[in-house]
Amino acid sequence: MRKFLIAIGVIVLLLAGIGWYFSAADIPRAMLEAKYATPPSQFTEVAYGTDPKPTRVHYRIRGPVRAPVLLLLHGSNATLFTWEPWAARLSNTWRIVSVDLPAHGLTGPTANHDYSMEGMVSFVDAFANKIGLAKFALAGNSMGGGVAARYAEEHPDRVSALILVDAGGMPSKRGDGVPLAFQLLRYGWAQSLLAHLDPTPLAREGLNKAIVTPGVVTDKMVRLYSDMALLEGERQATFERFNQGGDRTAVKDNVGKLTMPVLILWGEQDHLIPVEAAHTWNKAVPGSKLIIYKATGHIPMEERPDESANDVRAFLSAHPG
Repeated sequence: MRKFLIAIGVIVLLLAGIGWYFSAADIPRAMLEAKYATPPSQFTEVAYGTDPKPTRVHYRIRGPVRAPVLLLLHGSNATLFTWEPWAARLSNTWRIVSVDLPAHGLTGPTANHDYSMEGMVSFVDAFANKIGLAKFALAGNSMGGGVAARYAEEHPDRVSALILVDAGGMPSKRGDGVPLAFQLLRYGWAQSLLAHLDPTPLAREGLNKAIVTPGVVTDKMVRLYSDMALLEGERQATFERFNQGGDRTAVKDNVGKLTMPVLILWGEQDHLIPVEAAHTWNKAVPGSKLIIYKATGHIPMEERPDESANDVRAFLSAHPG
């Protein structure tokens, strides 16, 4: 019995040691803002939903003041920095606005803890109102694509054109390369572990599954994702977001409201939301334009920045709103 207890004690100590070695503490907001909130980053206070208490929101604006606006919404566990390639290429003609959505990036946890689809839509509306956007083109990638589509369904008078980039929101089969982090976040026991572990290995694994173009995933990109995951309170907000339900068929059920011009961009080798979903979108939205990029994964704006930005430029020029 004594040897057994000693063995159990050794195992416990080893597990504790492993946990300590692979653990990572939250990073204070001030440190991350000093590192990443460089010009043209800005912050504003936005209240949305039922809670009147505002949240400090991180966003970026580039381009001529009087130019038509393109508002960009990033995907799950990403940040506004995923849109930097488009911002650099399109801001000579359009006013490019990108924003960190609730529970993401330097916006982080919000006052009302509403990270549902409808909460995100309410946030986008409040943010657009706060910075004075009356009518604008709207683009979204992955989760942000579903939010963009849902916003356009609810506010068709404000959206001059819609761009869906490997967008969520429509029924599709499960991809064959879902990042491990997304799989683990569905389980409470795994969230308890993730609350303490260094997210860097999961960030690298997820990016290497989402992006198939060689050379796009860099150590700097991995560090950005893992740093943002460690923003104080961000991990708990992410758990809350994955635990919240909501109407998962709202986008599909209201797709007929998308009467504005719609451009659908997709990576042929998207292993998270398979390319079949692009054809589902294209069939569901009459008159929509579909472009599929070969040898491209889930994030075409980073994998095919020149080609995708050129396609957006041509589309918006044809539909200036």
